[in-house]
Amino acid sequence: MDWLQALILGIIQGLTEFLPVSSSGHLIIGKELLGLDVTNNIAFETAVHCATVLSTITILRKEIGTLFLKLFKLQWNPETQYIAMLLLSMIPVMIVGLFFKDTVTNLFGEGVGLVGAMLLVTALLLTLSSLKNSPLPSHSSPLIPHSSSLTWKTALLIGLAQAVAVLPGLSRSGTTIATGLLAGVKKEDVAKFSFLMVLIPILGETILSALKGDFSAAVSGIPTSSLFVGFFAAYVCGCFACKFMIELVKRTNLIWFALYCSIVGITALIYVLC
Repeated sequence: MDWLQALILGIIQGLTEFLPVSSSGHLIIGKELLGLDVTNNIAFETAVHCATVLSTITILRKEIGTLFLKLFKLQWNPETQYIAMLLLSMIPVMIVGLFFKDTVTNLFGEGVGLVGAMLLVTALLLTLSSLKNSPLPSHSSPLIPHSSSLTWKTALLIGLAQAVAVLPGLSRSGTTIATGLLAGVKKEDVAKFSFLMVLIPILGETILSALKGDFSAAVSGIPTSSLFVGFFAAYVCGCFACKFMIELVKRTNLIWFALYCSIVGITALIYVLC
């Protein structure tokens, strides 16, 4: 992977991470079109996912700072309850990541055909959720509204949805947001929750990969310069996407994202069959 390919894939990751269209699926399609091995770039995928996590922290730093300040007061308040719900939602994906990731990969694979099929599943979930929910008004809402529609049950359901979304092409944000909406959570409540719940799992995976030496050129087969270029591109584009697209996801009817996923998914399947 040269620096130009890393730049292109980093831009794809940064722009698609915060939309319900599957950034991992777009990475696989992008690598296929660039002639790269779609199944042997774990180090690069981890690096660019970490970059978008850092962009989330950068853009939502005030909200995250508020949560931590309330947490350190050692009082049970709406902020600490919100953090507890976030931690609960992370448990399923951590279990899958630690114990079943290789099993899932061996069972389903990571090819373009799978991405196409899972994008169609994403489109179905987004369609169902959009039929149940109308677009939100244009005003923004606080991170933790006093009348939050999130509950312990819905937090766990959203966490289970995130664990299922480890399949390439099944959008993590799309699956978690759609699951929350179908469970009765308001879109303004589930949007930022979906973006925040992935922070610790991705950072944890990055630390484990670094400790195992997966980022070295000898292990990954990817030049260190390409990893840095991909990381920087994903971070910059992720900051842009996070800042301008969280509101877009909240206000826009998800049916348009469902239409996009359907078109890309069908195109991917036709590409494989032909």
